[in-house]
Amino acid sequence: MSINRRIFLSQVAMATGALGSLPTLANAADTWPSRPVKVISPYGAGGSNDISCRVLCEELGQRLKQQFIVENKPGAGTRIANEYVARATPDGSTWLYAAAPFDVAEALYGQLSYDPRKDLKAVTLTAVLPVFLIVNADSPFKSVDDLLKYGRGKAEGLTFATPGSGSGPHLTGELFFREAKVKGLSVHFRGDATAYTELLAGRVDATLTAISTALPHIKAGKLRVLAVASEERSAIFPDAPTFVASGYKQIVGYGWFGFMAPAAQPAPIVERMSSEVNAILQTPSTRDRLIALGAEPKGGTPQQFADFIAAETAKWGAVIKAANIKAE
Repeated sequence: MSINRRIFLSQVAMATGALGSLPTLANAADTWPSRPVKVISPYGAGGSNDISCRVLCEELGQRLKQQFIVENKPGAGTRIANEYVARATPDGSTWLYAAAPFDVAEALYGQLSYDPRKDLKAVTLTAVLPVFLIVNADSPFKSVDDLLKYGRGKAEGLTFATPGSGSGPHLTGELFFREAKVKGLSVHFRGDATAYTELLAGRVDATLTAISTALPHIKAGKLRVLAVASEERSAIFPDAPTFVASGYKQIVGYGWFGFMAPAAQPAPIVERMSSEVNAILQTPSTRDRLIALGAEPKGGTPQQFADFIAAETAKWGAVIKAANIKAE
């Protein structure tokens, strides 16, 4: 047999083998999941990421007749969980319930132990958590303009409490200072609770935060909501006007949650997961449970989620650079 004939037959065999594998790949989504599925939460138990993840996994388990087990791997600004899933076997058994710090990890920490663009694949954006501008109810501030007028009249500007350096509320606050052209100082605390303590004591002027943990203070008349940093009024607290309506169209910021997978996860399984999650997000009971957590249900395709992450990464990377924010 000539070398050319040998090469030709080898190529035919390879092509036939490849074609023969197509039905197997196509059937992967139909047979998945054939064993328990692990979903990694980058936070500890009891927070909004963990609880919303468990809500969705409970529904996934019922729909797909398989266990969806939430495993918490907190720490390092979600990087521990992100790396774990980036290195996981891409067989549909391990997923990441990612959160907004995913966007800013490179800008804050430099080179990572995983590549957020190459090692992980977007699946579905499940929810966003709008950031609200909140002040002490005993303060004279009734609107964004009231707060800005006060800040512009102070040599030191405004003081904003944040739940941590590099957090969504911190970055949204820096965006607020820049876009509203007001001098400001971000004062960092470990979590929302301490930030509220300082705000209630009158030691800071305001905070930007997800509203769920602030609601008891708001209902008790101790804190007042001035605005929400979203494109439209939020179903979570519809009384709050948007910064956009106040003339500050660029002040948009929120946390987010969504499913991601190892980059080599088979496309049919990714599409199946996305389809199932989208269906769950349309159910009234799930939507109500997420809104009660301060999370607005979203959904969409893997490509839409990937585009969202890319846009958020670019936006907040620019804010981090402009404000010279360093990781703590």
